[in-house]
Amino acid sequence: MRGKWLPLALMMAFVLSRVPGLLPENFSAAYALAFCAGVFFPGAMAWWLPLGALLLSDVALNFYYSLELGWSVWEAPALVSQLFNYAAFAALIALGRRFKPHAPFLALLGGGVLGAVLFYLITNTASWFFNPFHNPEYTRTLAGWLTALTRGTAGWPQTWEFFRNTLLSGALFTALFVGAHRLTATAESPAEKHAGVSEAEPEAEAKPETEESRA
Repeated sequence: MRGKWLPLALMMAFVLSRVPGLLPENFSAAYALAFCAGVFFPGAMAWWLPLGALLLSDVALNFYYSLELGWSVWEAPALVSQLFNYAAFAALIALGRRFKPHAPFLALLGGGVLGAVLFYLITNTASWFFNPFHNPEYTRTLAGWLTALTRGTAGWPQTWEFFRNTLLSGALFTALFVGAHRLTATAESPAEKHAGVSEAEPEAEAKPETEESRA
């Protein structure tokens, strides 16, 4: 049963975390989801389920941003930059595949935080390099790259605040997902417990040999 509902629960948390305005900027379950999918999801599901959910939610968000806010999210530079999000999420899944599901809690928590750091570096570097919204601060220089990683553009919160939210949400949701997996892994159904008791019953002892049986 755990293998059926845990992926669905993680997808639900991921989709809800992407609703505009629900959480602070860059505070998302997505980083932990991708990492934990690599750790806990079996086989190809670790790839197609989180990336598929990401694609569907991105299409919905792009329509929202273009129709409601007037952002140029369907232009080529923006779409190319968005592709790096998928590369970053794929990197998080690949990182998760290097961990065992029963690895120590702190090791998995550290992996989730490391994944959040990788995501931040990859996506902010892509935003700086492709500069889809033509931000004047993002010059193709080392200073421009450092600006993209620390201060960002005028009119928005500084990117170090986004980095803080990325780290906090990566740690929080990784802890929640790992904890949920550990709790479901240790819980047994009554049928499983009964089966375990039945299998553990000792065989009936052989009757002691009597004089008549030896005759």
